[in-house]
Amino acid sequence: QVQLVESGGGLVQPGGSLTLSCVTSGFSLFDYWMYWVRQAPGKELEWVSYMNTIGHTAYANSVKGRFAMSIDTSKSTLYLQMNNLQPEDTAVYFCTRGSSNGPRGQGTQVTVSS
Repeated sequence: QVQLVESGGGLVQPGGSLTLSCVTSGFSLFDYWMYWVRQAPGKELEWVSYMNTIGHTAYANSVKGRFAMSIDTSKSTLYLQMNNLQPEDTAVYFCTRGSSNGPRGQGTQVTVSS
């Protein structure tokens, strides 16, 4: 059974940092591109970052230089290190498998506010 469980969200002030985690099970991270996506209130799902099967990462322009995605295959876990967070980063963040619209977990809320 494929499972993805996100955690690590919270309330942070502008300029702050958070690290999100996504624990996966039921499949191998070696076999799929993995994504972080987010959805702000009233907005469509937005792609944030991906890592392909050879470890190449890419980021949306809105987060480039501030966010960093990594994977620990020994723990079947993805991470999203988010620095210099801004109010426009407020959203529910999801990890997804295979595509931006692939299987995902319940998400974790990130709120950036002073």
